[in-house]
Amino acid sequence: MRFMTLYKPGTESDMPTEKEMAAVGQLIEEMAKAGTLIATDGLQPSSKGARVRIDSNGKFTVIDGPFTETKELIGGYAIIQAKSKAEAIELTKRFLKTMGRGESEIRLMQDVPGFDAAAASPSAKAGQKPRGKIGARA
Repeated sequence: MRFMTLYKPGTESDMPTEKEMAAVGQLIEEMAKAGTLIATDGLQPSSKGARVRIDSNGKFTVIDGPFTETKELIGGYAIIQAKSKAEAIELTKRFLKTMGRGESEIRLMQDVPGFDAAAASPSAKAGQKPRGKIGARA
């Protein structure tokens, strides 16, 4: 089963220390070798982003960052492979212990991806393998 975990550090101003980043790097390497980590990445501060909404009349609203409600901001994500929700929770606890702060939301993903961007890309059509962050799904 695939799960997406959304990491919320609780603050946008505290960047991880070099020691924390090294520990997270080691955890990522371990999980990738074990086959439990499919993909992961961190996100830039909300000051570099925007929120886009559409109302029931089809009108768009765009709000540029930074966003004031930092406890809800997502600092990064991971897509993990686990046998159960309980295993996904334990893997997420390992990550949070390594980070030392924050919270993560865990969501079960659909059994079959709704769209495979790698398969639809021009490189895939030309027979090239897509280049990904960590372990592309087979």
